[in-house]
Amino acid sequence: MRGVILKKGEPVDRALKRLKTKLDAEGILEEMRRRRAFETPTERKQRKLRSASKRNKIRWRYSSAQTNAQAAVSED
Repeated sequence: MRGVILKKGEPVDRALKRLKTKLDAEGILEEMRRRRAFETPTERKQRKLRSASKRNKIRWRYSSAQTNAQAAVSED
């Protein structure tokens, strides 16, 4: 069960923000929005392509940095 416990003297809106952040990090809010309406197979494919391109950009950034570091070490 997901939830947050109110700390003593904490405003409700702050606890609600913590809850939303936790749910967003787990991907639950995105899944709820996606299931709210029917998604055609074409829309699903486009959504997956968008998320794959984001993942590949991040993967390329880190793998490129490692490759550059290894090349610099091998030159020395």
